[in-house]
Amino acid sequence: MSDGDAAPTLHQRIRGDIEGRILTGAWRPGHRVPSEHELMAEYGCSRMTVNKALSSLAEAGLIVRRRRAGSFVARPHLQSVVLEIPDIQAEVSRRGLAYGYRLLGRRGRAPRRGDADEAALAGGGRLLELDCLHLAGGRPFALEHRLIAVAAAPEAAEADFSEISPGAWLLGHVPWTEAEHRITAVNATEAEAELLGLDPAAACLVLERRTWRGGERITNVRQLFPGDAYDLVARFAPAHG
Repeated sequence: MSDGDAAPTLHQRIRGDIEGRILTGAWRPGHRVPSEHELMAEYGCSRMTVNKALSSLAEAGLIVRRRRAGSFVARPHLQSVVLEIPDIQAEVSRRGLAYGYRLLGRRGRAPRRGDADEAALAGGGRLLELDCLHLAGGRPFALEHRLIAVAAAPEAAEADFSEISPGAWLLGHVPWTEAEHRITAVNATEAEAELLGLDPAAACLVLERRTWRGGERITNVRQLFPGDAYDLVARFAPAHG
């Protein structure tokens, strides 16, 4: 057996077992991880070995260790505190409007040649490309273009996105651990303006998001909102030196 094929140490095995349960969604955010004593009994090892495994999981941001309370699966981490992963249907409902959804296009494909970001997302596999329109009170609310890594979410290849939006499906089926948002203002193209019922070149807000599960990319999405349809609000407190 070569050095690269060496069997994992016991603390690596413990970490791998726990990490697997978190990343597959078996243990959801807030789930209590077995105590050190429970893990010592399960794996027949010392407290030092268990502590080493839990410490590495905490350093990776997968669990939170609380004194006297134990360890818990961490809540997903956002690189920006301004936004959470938005559920457009819930947002429309909060406004007291009826939510609607239309799938405009769907196809599976390989990453575009020379597109490094798409290649990184695909992870050696294929991409599922989806275009859809979200409605509020019967009027266009957001235009969405999404790529899903089939390797990271194989069930997406068989999901019926004519009935459920890809964002809602992903929130319910694929756990994520990190997200990145980019917010910009643009003028709608002629085709986008027509779909959103806007005047050509109308001002719009673009929310672009990428999500990861551990180090694995899950999805890229671009959501285009009419300029007067969406607010981004954050509440801050001053830092104290």
